[in-house]
Amino acid sequence: MRQSKNFTLEANIVDPVRRVRGYGAVWVKDGNIEKVEIIGPEKAETPYLMPGFIDAHIHIESSMLTPPAFARIAVRHGTVATVSDPHEIANVCGIEGVRYMVKLGKASGFKFFFGAPSCVPATSFETAGATLTVEEIIQLFEEKSTCYLSEMMNYPAVLARDPLVMDKIAAAQKYGVPVDGHAPGLRGMDAHSYASTGISTDHECTMLEEALDKIDAGMRIIIREGSAAKNYNALHTLIGSHPDMVMLCSDDKHPDDLMRGHINQLVTRSLSHGYDLMDVLQIACVNPVRHYNLNVGLLQPGEPADMILVEDLDSFIVMSTWIDGVDVFSNGIVNLPAVEIPVINSFGFDPIEPHDLQLHLHPAPAKIIVAIDGAIVTQHEEADMEEGLFESDTTRDILKLVVINRYTKAPPAIALIKGFGLKSGAIASSVAHDSHNIIAVGTNDKDLATCINQVIKARGGLCALGRMQGIPESMDTPTIAKFEFDDMAYKSICVPLPVGGLMSDSIDGETIGKLYSAADQVSKTWLGSTLTAPFMTLSFMALLVIPSLKLSDKGLFDGSSFQFTSLQ
Repeated sequence: MRQSKNFTLEANIVDPVRRVRGYGAVWVKDGNIEKVEIIGPEKAETPYLMPGFIDAHIHIESSMLTPPAFARIAVRHGTVATVSDPHEIANVCGIEGVRYMVKLGKASGFKFFFGAPSCVPATSFETAGATLTVEEIIQLFEEKSTCYLSEMMNYPAVLARDPLVMDKIAAAQKYGVPVDGHAPGLRGMDAHSYASTGISTDHECTMLEEALDKIDAGMRIIIREGSAAKNYNALHTLIGSHPDMVMLCSDDKHPDDLMRGHINQLVTRSLSHGYDLMDVLQIACVNPVRHYNLNVGLLQPGEPADMILVEDLDSFIVMSTWIDGVDVFSNGIVNLPAVEIPVINSFGFDPIEPHDLQLHLHPAPAKIIVAIDGAIVTQHEEADMEEGLFESDTTRDILKLVVINRYTKAPPAIALIKGFGLKSGAIASSVAHDSHNIIAVGTNDKDLATCINQVIKARGGLCALGRMQGIPESMDTPTIAKFEFDDMAYKSICVPLPVGGLMSDSIDGETIGKLYSAADQVSKTWLGSTLTAPFMTLSFMALLVIPSLKLSDKGLFDGSSFQFTSLQ
């Protein structure tokens, strides 16, 4: 049963706007806060009522869940709203992909605030499924379906004052909406130049000094702690020094991580560091509302009743979550509407053969991408090679990395990579930021091709695959598929993602989270990957706007100089 929007609730109240706390009552009428009254000191063994949490920058698609499925997990953790960049689905399906996310978000019973993607495609050095023009961005603002311009990733073009980029920023300014930034490593005068165009946030800081430079330039820093990039430890002192200039985000949150927690995890970590409760709630609740002008209540009279009840201020266990006065989560039960999930996609080529993946090398050093556990940046090194066709070298952990244009038929792009630690088999995914072509890493061409073809067959998804004789029967589960191909017996586990090759069409996010977790474990226990999250790391190996060495469907790319480079 959905609770009435008219009720009175007594609890210990924490008000981060007026920065007061104590025992009292809140009156809710027609989904809005009618009155808040603190009548005395806090009572022992009494829950605490406060505003709900906001993720200030997230790509919902990275959870592999559509907005309604995402919401059903997020409210369990006290999240009432997200500032969401639909950049991923836009790269696959264009403006219709953005509208798809907005429509499902409105039907979900949760507060999704979407931006107009600024960089589709992210660069001209890769093939995406669509282009989002300035005219289409203006159209999204006219429709009032988006409330900010999403992260401006092409920071070299901003610094160069590229006319197309500046037109997009000007469109946002015309409609009075904020412009999000994305400028990893930018410091000093470059940071000031970037911010002077009107770009007002950055979530890519990995060092405190970089963040302070950007704050000095007038930008707000969104501290990111996601499934891949984890910058909280480097930046959390900003909570104490600049609470008015900081927000919290996850950026990319895979479904198994989302099941474990969301912004609530960063709140408890911040309190464990000794930061003031009011400062922590300011960055987790107040600052996003103020910066993005969100229609989210902060426990003030006349505002929507978007609030949470937590057991205590140590565990922050969420007992209940309200959105617009509706009890959307209580006593372990989610109370959000069941929404039918339609499928949209863009997938346009046939299966590949092992010989398509052959790579001929010369007797000379070759550039190697070096993946870093827990990071989306890469390093690079060189290794000596012999004349002939290269096969992945598991003894040196030099494997073959492949990116295949999934929109039109084209030869695969092939590079060499270290850091995955695979000893056998292959893993493949149609989640490959930002254009979402198919990306795969493997120990031999036959397994690579077979794994890639499983993703093609599913019209999008993730797959971990190994040969039957190398995988013990004790590891079999109901989610493991067994099949033969070209006289070879295989076992595989796949996570189908039919919505844009990015998201499941299931409303049951918990099941998808468990399936993804199983595939992730298989890539480690069966195939030997040494990474904490192999699929998440793989998905960023084609992200050209993050240094240093990456692979697009068009070739090896140096993200530091922002140009293609040769393998040898």
